[in-house]
Amino acid sequence: MHDPRVPSDDECVLRALLDKRAAAQGDATFVVFEDGRTWSYAETARLVRGTAAAFAKLGLRQGERVVAWMQNGPDLLRLWLAANYMGLVFVPINTSYRGRPLGHVIADARAAVMLAEGAFLDRLAAVERGMLCTVVVFGEGRADGLDNRPASVLDPIDEPVPELSPHLRPWDAQLIHYTSGTTGPSKGVVVSYLHLYSMAEGGMYFAGKSDRFMVNLPLFHIGGTMYVYGALMMGGSISLPVRYRTETFWETVRATGTTSCLLLGSIADFLLKQPASPDDRRHGLKKIAIIPYTKSAGDFASRFGVSVFTFFDMTEISAPLASGPDPLPFGTCGRVRPGYDVRIVDEFDREVPMGAIGELIVRCDRPWAASSGYFEAPAATAAAWRNGWFHTGDAFRRDADGNYFFVDRIKDTIRRRGENISSLDIEIEAIGHPGVQEAAAIGVPSEYSEEEVMLVVVPKPGRNLAPADLAAFLAEKLPSFMVPRYVRVLDQLPCTETNKVLKRELRAEGVAAGTWDRLSDQRMQARPSR
Repeated sequence: MHDPRVPSDDECVLRALLDKRAAAQGDATFVVFEDGRTWSYAETARLVRGTAAAFAKLGLRQGERVVAWMQNGPDLLRLWLAANYMGLVFVPINTSYRGRPLGHVIADARAAVMLAEGAFLDRLAAVERGMLCTVVVFGEGRADGLDNRPASVLDPIDEPVPELSPHLRPWDAQLIHYTSGTTGPSKGVVVSYLHLYSMAEGGMYFAGKSDRFMVNLPLFHIGGTMYVYGALMMGGSISLPVRYRTETFWETVRATGTTSCLLLGSIADFLLKQPASPDDRRHGLKKIAIIPYTKSAGDFASRFGVSVFTFFDMTEISAPLASGPDPLPFGTCGRVRPGYDVRIVDEFDREVPMGAIGELIVRCDRPWAASSGYFEAPAATAAAWRNGWFHTGDAFRRDADGNYFFVDRIKDTIRRRGENISSLDIEIEAIGHPGVQEAAAIGVPSEYSEEEVMLVVVPKPGRNLAPADLAAFLAEKLPSFMVPRYVRVLDQLPCTETNKVLKRELRAEGVAAGTWDRLSDQRMQARPSR
């Protein structure tokens, strides 16, 4: 039965898609690594098929899960694509995990085999391991209590890859991506081939086959995997650095021939804060996406001579909102893409009036274009998908022109004396202070009622940041009820590997010793958090 909304297997299922690309574009470049190595489509297919055969020889069978705990690079890319070619479900996990978060994800994934860099393995000793029994080690290192295998067992071998039965289809699981866990334990988002296809369509809409897209987010992040897959779908190419580095970003762009990429807003800010250079426009970058799209995105476009786009996405969905080039007004996430329905609703799923703030909920017309749910978590799945809509947990508003604006994570919204405050609005203004490198606004308990606003900042290197001066700066730019009562200065913010601030840790610490209080104009002794 043909449904025009669902692409054919060789358009979206890894095994059929890679075979098609290798046959049609064998000599064309697929990936450029930061050390200068390149793989053509034919070379990629040869390595992937040989590694898939090695997976089969290791004893892994279609439908099983395999966990990967590795940095971006040739090995991780080869192993991911080969796992899918063999019909395995690939589970990349955050390379910064340790302790309880690491144990939670390993146990939750219920995989028997892990692919890991040896340097990470000492973190396994004290965590729950669930079904894990074998680790294939890349580099030096050992995991006590597990069957350690050398990386060479997954070197490509010259043997046929077993046929798959049944054949993989667009709705079969391809990946399990774990959420960043900024508001609670990470959940495993089940990603089908058609889900990743749809996400790549949405997240790469501003680039084309002739572009080389830099994948500067780790492959345990959906913002990494979707761009690899988008290039494969289009028959384009990617550049794949090991990790993002501010100081070498433009050098990598030039060396790899990169023409397009995604930048998280914090990364764009870091690049903007680098000293101006005559080389600022001496590069091949042409079209980028920046999320979130603040005024600094416009400054980035002007300084570096690129067209900037933006969109809204989550691991569970597939970019339902997107903009055209250099959109206005700043702050927009774009408008609704064809094939998607979105609403902004109250806590009872009733649509709120135009301009009012509520939760964004989403559904899509194409089957399997969003996640089927959280792995082995039916209650969390039912809660997120209640009433047939995916509930994003994000507060939004919409204007009369159909532009959608992200306000805050609902759990991060601050409630002060009857006012709902967007932490993002405070952070954007704080970043504009010449002495501030990073900022995070949170709500802390008030002795009066509801919450008080606390701003946690990291000063620029070499700058002595006075909290009173920062508060005065913000008083000129924010409504009085948004001006932080408390300012705390730290050397660094607690973050995930993808630079998302772990606000729950800051809230747990509360008004810590040394925090400046605007009401008393002095630094506080520690007092209880929530």
